[in-house]
Amino acid sequence: MPYTADKPDRGASSDELRARIPGWGTDLDPAQRPSVPRERTDLVSGAHWDFPDRQPDDPRRERSIEHRMLTPVYGTAQPLHGVSGAIRRYAYAKFSEGRAAHWLLLIAGDRVESAGAHLKSLFTGNPDNPITESGVLSEFGNDPVGSRRGRGRIDGRHTWMDPIIVLGPWIAAVAGAVYLIGRVVRPRRG
Repeated sequence: MPYTADKPDRGASSDELRARIPGWGTDLDPAQRPSVPRERTDLVSGAHWDFPDRQPDDPRRERSIEHRMLTPVYGTAQPLHGVSGAIRRYAYAKFSEGRAAHWLLLIAGDRVESAGAHLKSLFTGNPDNPITESGVLSEFGNDPVGSRRGRGRIDGRHTWMDPIIVLGPWIAAVAGAVYLIGRVVRPRRG
């Protein structure tokens, strides 16, 4: 069991494994390992416990379905919130960490939170600036074309998409705002 001083059952012995698997245990002889002089077995952890003191369980805290309990200590500084939090809770409650759906839902939760932060910044006095915050301006002074030619770079295949991915949401947001303002202002004129 994790987080205890008890050693788990190790299974088959060294002799059984050596007989069953060719080459197993070749590094058991200290003369075969170059790191032996640096290995220390006399170190003591200094822990005064067999099982660490636990934080009080928080039922709102997400926990993978593979684990019976939360770790003894966990972070509480950024609790899940809003739609992105609901997506993340669903990922932890329904899917194993070994399933792609678990991780794709966590990524979707991150994207939803990111989009919400961008939208919130539009309604504040200090909106995000995609030109300066994306690093696009640094491209012009550092040989943008030459640095992407040759050298076996794999990202050259999707370089044409980068402006669309970075600027596309901003252009769509501005177009949407202009459209909404036009819809509000137009009926008042006539």
